[in-house]
Amino acid sequence: MSLKPLLPGAMTERGHQMTLGVMGGGQLGRMFVQAAQAMGYFTAVLDPDPASPAGLVSQFHIQTLYDDQDGLAQLMQRCAAITTEFENVSAPALATLGAQRPVAPSAQCVATAQDRVQEKANFVQCAPKSGVYPAPYAAIDTEALLEAVPADLLPGILKTARMGYDGKGQVRVSTREELVAAWEQLGKVPCVLEKLLPLKAEYSVIVARAASGEVVSFPVQKNTHRDGILAVTEVHDEVITPALAERARAATVALAEHMQYVGVLCVEYFVVDDGKGSEDLVVNEMAPRPHNSGHYTQDACDMSQFEAQVRTLARLPLHTPRQYGPAIMINLLGDLWFDPNADRAQASDTPVDPPWDKVLGLPDVHLHLYGKLSARRGRKMGHVNIVGTSLASTRETAAKVLALLGLPPLP
Repeated sequence: MSLKPLLPGAMTERGHQMTLGVMGGGQLGRMFVQAAQAMGYFTAVLDPDPASPAGLVSQFHIQTLYDDQDGLAQLMQRCAAITTEFENVSAPALATLGAQRPVAPSAQCVATAQDRVQEKANFVQCAPKSGVYPAPYAAIDTEALLEAVPADLLPGILKTARMGYDGKGQVRVSTREELVAAWEQLGKVPCVLEKLLPLKAEYSVIVARAASGEVVSFPVQKNTHRDGILAVTEVHDEVITPALAERARAATVALAEHMQYVGVLCVEYFVVDDGKGSEDLVVNEMAPRPHNSGHYTQDACDMSQFEAQVRTLARLPLHTPRQYGPAIMINLLGDLWFDPNADRAQASDTPVDPPWDKVLGLPDVHLHLYGKLSARRGRKMGHVNIVGTSLASTRETAAKVLALLGLPPLP
């Protein structure tokens, strides 16, 4: 397919306004749509939910299942190029779209990210170039492989090979007996057992790679998770040593180039104690899309991760993102809308709006809500970005936001 740019505001050969499509109508799709529209594109969303956050703001909303052939045909007819907002979209559907339209990332890259076994094999294959390996692991999909698991992988974490996210589909195991019970608990589906490592910190790196091979990267992000869900991301000079930051960035670029990836890619890393008094970098997983940890880029950088997604899809030029100042992102879950002391089983536990007026009364604060029509505990409802002129002022404001919302303090 041609590498000719799809210019915003242009008319297609069919006489339509230049339209970019996205598979998936969640919050990541919504923010892609908003970035594309700000640049002058029309957008089309394919999602079965009539109240999907992206569908509510897009010019076109195709309400079908992701593998519906009529829906895919409508998306191809509407759009000059198509992306995805989540990795669990049907890879065969992306392949169908890719046969007729530019699709970024490719169906093969998405399929690799959908399966932990393929993902880890890909990390190992790329390791001679990236210099970073995954944690020791074993794939388990039969009783024989379960029995053959090496003893030195315990204690570990058993994860389903597919469809696990935000801590779901994961069980910590310390003994072989616990491993057997956990595999049964997970339904004996294909799994990966990862050796538990002495974790010191978690980081992520976001890169954008164009079809031309040009790659740019955002700053390294330090992430704090609670109950398997991202809670806080910090991005400033003190989050990581320059040497480790460069290793993580270079490893992510190498992975993107190894996969011939086109689009926005996020790769998560662990920093672990190597047992010799030094720190080592371990690759954890990848997301073939913009990532929660990159939300700070909306207000802290001169190109957000969503604008980068638009640029790679439309084959527009990339430039190295520039960060304006220290940034902290706070993830907002639906729990904030409920009394933490209320019984979760009580039907009368009705949602109440958090004190946004007080939060927005603070300097350097940017509130992003996702347009979801109902709050539920554990549901991602939005995020707050704090971008200050100094690290001290940024952390001070973030601490006030967390206190107003009743959330734990910064790590």
